[in-house]
Amino acid sequence: MLNIVLIGFMGTGKSVIGRRLAVRMNRVFIDTDNEIEELTGKSVSEIFARYGAVRFRSEEALLVKKLAVKENLVISTGGGMVLNPENVRLLQKKGLLICLKASPEVIYQRVKNKRKRPLLLKGDLKEKILSLINEREGLYDVADFTVDTGTCSVNEAVELILHYLSERNVLDDHGAG
Repeated sequence: MLNIVLIGFMGTGKSVIGRRLAVRMNRVFIDTDNEIEELTGKSVSEIFARYGAVRFRSEEALLVKKLAVKENLVISTGGGMVLNPENVRLLQKKGLLICLKASPEVIYQRVKNKRKRPLLLKGDLKEKILSLINEREGLYDVADFTVDTGTCSVNEAVELILHYLSERNVLDDHGAG
């Protein structure tokens, strides 16, 4: 069975929706940021602070190579996973990419009290969000399907994704993948 790969900017709900989707589909859930933390023994913030973004992105790329050969997963990616075209190519091999999006205002409300996001630590938070969204313009367009999580609840987002997967005949008779 194809993997369901959630992509999108930080704060769009990839982890929370991914967990719920995995339960509904009776699949294993993988959060790539958490997986990198387990593999390295360091938090994402610590990797960025000590070694920089290049090191973190290389850890992401190594993890994608491992995940790309597996099946039947729900994978929540870090917001910058799409910066590397090879990551996208590998994830598409055995997966459907679902983009979660939200307006900059919604993202700001969701991340303003979560100061462990390394890309948002310096400068004005609203400006940084807008700058990163602009830098990534078009990169999330590789998705097979997009859900605006700023206009629906977590459960509604999960239902929209399940409906899309059902239409694509990705689900079995029990609604699970």
